[in-house]
Amino acid sequence: MNPDFQQYQAQTGPHPLGLEIDRASGSYLYDTRGKAYLDFIAGVSACTLGHCHPAVVQAVQEQAARYMHVMVYGEFALEPAVTLCRELAAALPAPLESTYLVNSGTEAMEGALKLARRVTGRSRIVAARNAYHGNTLGSLSLMDYETRKAPFRPLIPDIRHLRFNHLEDLNRIDRHTAAVVLETIQGGAGFILPEPGYLQAVKRRCEATGALLILDEIQPGFGRTGSLFAFTQHGCVPDVVVMGKGMASGLPVGAFTASREHMKTLSESPQLGHITTFGGNPVVAAAALATLRELRAGWLMEQALAKEQTFRAMLAHPLISEVRGRGLMLALIMEDAQVANYLVTESLKRGLLLFWLLFEPRAVRISPPLTLSEAEIQEGCTLILELLEAYPGTGVN
Repeated sequence: MNPDFQQYQAQTGPHPLGLEIDRASGSYLYDTRGKAYLDFIAGVSACTLGHCHPAVVQAVQEQAARYMHVMVYGEFALEPAVTLCRELAAALPAPLESTYLVNSGTEAMEGALKLARRVTGRSRIVAARNAYHGNTLGSLSLMDYETRKAPFRPLIPDIRHLRFNHLEDLNRIDRHTAAVVLETIQGGAGFILPEPGYLQAVKRRCEATGALLILDEIQPGFGRTGSLFAFTQHGCVPDVVVMGKGMASGLPVGAFTASREHMKTLSESPQLGHITTFGGNPVVAAAALATLRELRAGWLMEQALAKEQTFRAMLAHPLISEVRGRGLMLALIMEDAQVANYLVTESLKRGLLLFWLLFEPRAVRISPPLTLSEAEIQEGCTLILELLEAYPGTGVN
């Protein structure tokens, strides 16, 4: 591992994977020794179209040659950002028509929380247990995992929690509630899908109490589950949709979208109610626009569901208790955390990138580029099965 990486770049944990990357293309990364790694995680769901997709690279290069950052967000009309927001509005159901562009998913969530409090005049936020919406103070405040929250208290007050998929908890949403914040698919908890009718029931409760529904599409968004956004599969339109990660195929981006009427509250009383310097960066917006157009023009979103079935068919093994998720947002729930750790670390040695989830220690993430081929799926799954067959002490091999 590069000693300067550990000495000079702040770390997020004591044991980083530490690969030294030389280049990336399609579904593969290549380290500085020339070793190839088949990428089953796509930068944690960020590289929607794989690495260095030609349409994205061309958009970035052309925009960088025209102009890059020129002014803080919202003052100048920058063509890539304006066009991106217009085409997002066309792709989303009414009344989701006005998009605020930011730099990451957690920043988008911060803006959405402020928007909900501004629209409703209320302060209380209801979130789900085992949810993950980011790590800034506002997003962290939504979490119920005290081990992660305690070192940073005091956090934002007036947060309540309900259990995901438990209809009996919806009475916790009342007329003091500004917003209910849910992941459309619970990510860190183990890629847990909403049960049929659940999101519709939450929406009805929000309408009855005057609360806004904020749906976090940071991971499933931009095609990963077979549609541009997963909420459209559940007959439920949120008041605010939050996105990030895969929007720009590897560049830092986030956004939250609401009705124009609601979004106007951030520009009045006070003016500049939410501001950012680099949100809507034209180079990033160009990459996001290229990603959006590539997804809407082709069959990658629909193919994600067929590829899911290939994964499910191949990954049948006694050490895999369950395969959760939808499309190319999948989690292998292993027999125990020890097997999960073994699979991630041994796969890395063999040239396959897998990763963990935040709250479920038995889970192994599979969230590859949507451009992953059937042959690459078979290559990676074959290696996973070989490693599980070789797992010591189970009697499987």
